[in-house]
Amino acid sequence: MNTIAIIGSGAIGGFYGAMLARAGNDVRFLMRSDLATVRANGLRVRAPFGEFRIERPTAAATTEELGPVDLVIVAWKTTANRELPRVLPPLLHERTAVLTLQNGLGAEEEVADVVGAERTLGGLCFVGINRTEPGLIVNPVEGAITVGEFGRPASERLREIVALFQAAGIKARATDNLAEERWKKLVWNVPFNGVTIAAGGITTDRVLADEGLRRLSRELMTEVLQGAAALGFTIPESYADFQMARTPPLGAYKPSSLLDWQAGRELEVESIWGEPVRRAAAAGRALPRMEMLYFLLRALAAQNPRQR
Repeated sequence: MNTIAIIGSGAIGGFYGAMLARAGNDVRFLMRSDLATVRANGLRVRAPFGEFRIERPTAAATTEELGPVDLVIVAWKTTANRELPRVLPPLLHERTAVLTLQNGLGAEEEVADVVGAERTLGGLCFVGINRTEPGLIVNPVEGAITVGEFGRPASERLREIVALFQAAGIKARATDNLAEERWKKLVWNVPFNGVTIAAGGITTDRVLADEGLRRLSRELMTEVLQGAAALGFTIPESYADFQMARTPPLGAYKPSSLLDWQAGRELEVESIWGEPVRRAAAAGRALPRMEMLYFLLRALAAQNPRQR
């Protein structure tokens, strides 16, 4: 695959798209607010290995301008998925695959509703990437990406996509169980994306420094493990301990949902908190702490005029 469309060219999409373009692939970016800046000044990336610029990236305001590609990477927030029926069809040819790199649960289902399950893949990004200004992406750590087929074990197509990422200098691996990997990602995302907001807009180091918030975060992790187990995914308690241990080195870190909330953008309340609670309940497992956090975040989100 060498023709790639990036849908949502913010932090995640901008970084991975730039890395793939730097490796010589034909990458086309769907952009909105950054379009004029990137067309004029290029797309800049700061990463652990140094800084680089894609001088004249192919960027457009509509997918009709981008045309059919081999691989579509959906990297915007799940709150924008209502636009998938409009943006995806112009990008498809007979063999196009669509990879969603979104948080929470339900993204693959939303993509599959538009393009079909056979085209759909999902991925999880373990990174700390931020878009610090128009046209500038900053990634302070190497990070990694895990990708899988939607409802199927890893395929030759998937392994080719992993190789494509690896050839671009991206640490990537395939999984045979994408659904379980999504629950593993929630072990960190549920507490730290949520508690930093619900506690008034504080960074992860302040959550850890507060005995009650630290204990709440660890208890939320246990509930995520319980929800996963109700759906047949066995994730050991040691994985939650690992996620707690890897957080202090991040320092005064602002998770992506906290940045969205502080900027007045829509929160991914349903995909990160609501959908896991509903799926666990349907499997007979109540998650009371996570459900309470979901209700709190939903109420806070409703105060944002953009969500009314």
